[in-house]
Amino acid sequence: MIRLLRPFGRTVTYTRLLHLFIAIVWPSMWLFLEEAWWTWAAAALVLVPVGLVPAMRTVEGLQARLLLTGQRHDSDSAGIVVAPSASWSDRGRLVVWLQARLLIGCAASVFTANLLMAAVDLVAAAFGGDTASGESFLLEGHSWWHVLLLPLVSVVLAATVVGSGRLITALARRLLGPSPAERLAAMEERTEQLLERTRIARELHDSIGHALTVAVVQAGAARAAGDPAFTERALDAIEETGRAALEDLERVLGVLRESGRPAGGRPALTDAGRLLESARASGAKVDVAMTGPLDTVPGPVSREGYRILQEALTNVLRHAGAVPVRVRIAVDDGSLGLEVRNPLTGTVPGPGRGSGLRGIRERAALLGGRAQTGPDRGDWRVRVELPLR
Repeated sequence: MIRLLRPFGRTVTYTRLLHLFIAIVWPSMWLFLEEAWWTWAAAALVLVPVGLVPAMRTVEGLQARLLLTGQRHDSDSAGIVVAPSASWSDRGRLVVWLQARLLIGCAASVFTANLLMAAVDLVAAAFGGDTASGESFLLEGHSWWHVLLLPLVSVVLAATVVGSGRLITALARRLLGPSPAERLAAMEERTEQLLERTRIARELHDSIGHALTVAVVQAGAARAAGDPAFTERALDAIEETGRAALEDLERVLGVLRESGRPAGGRPALTDAGRLLESARASGAKVDVAMTGPLDTVPGPVSREGYRILQEALTNVLRHAGAVPVRVRIAVDDGSLGLEVRNPLTGTVPGPGRGSGLRGIRERAALLGGRAQTGPDRGDWRVRVELPLR
């Protein structure tokens, strides 16, 4: 019983009825001026060209969101679009929606008004009062048992109010909802957002992880060395690396705060010098060989190449420490090759272990390249090939 009465405690039940009443206001005024059956047919015909106006979809969508779903106009959970009609299919659905709203609004208004009048007539007939026009119920005489019909009329009235509201809401989601093209566009936008968030998480892992690794290695080496000059150099390296990490963090937070803002200013392979100097300052003996024009590498490939190199050097410092590192960067006509080698100093990681190695493979795969990581002739090797096109 409580479940049946629950809809009448919700505001949306009554705003839906108001939405239906609004649809027949202007045809009712027309009918008041010209009492003829053809006024309703003329009203339906007028709605056809009105529905072909693209902006009408916005007007109807805002009304439906506010009155039928109780959602704010900027909510995406209502399932009702507020964008103007973009195709003839959208215009056609809007015309059908206007006709359906007029028809259901007319029926709901007539039923509601007559049922209310019937309730008043039943009470009046039961207590010997004068009934209304008598068009709702034909009651003969005045009898107390007439009031026993009041619950039945109330149930029918409640069913009319709730049923018509749910029917018009279902039609709104069907006729004012997104078209297949809009659903596809929304899905693509959502996919782009998820990919961007994944990329941002990977950026934070690479940048902050590298900075923390360098700081830990530098601090440990300075404490063990006990040399003031070495300690000064270590502090300088920690400061520079930390400053760069803070810049990356501020840029990423800016992207998260402003979803429409592009993630610009990311470092590229042309900025690899600071990575190599940071690794050298941490005690690693870095041997670098670069062949080919790095400045001609496309932006996305160059930026991802920088992050791959950063992660590879971070893994060397984290797992092997201050060891000789050989870095090879080669650019030819069709691909970018990156190779980082260092002597094995501990247990070989199992296949697929380590978020850093997974990040390298994921970055290479996203650009259509390939990555090979593992032991090779006594060294640990990271080999990545990225297509330039």
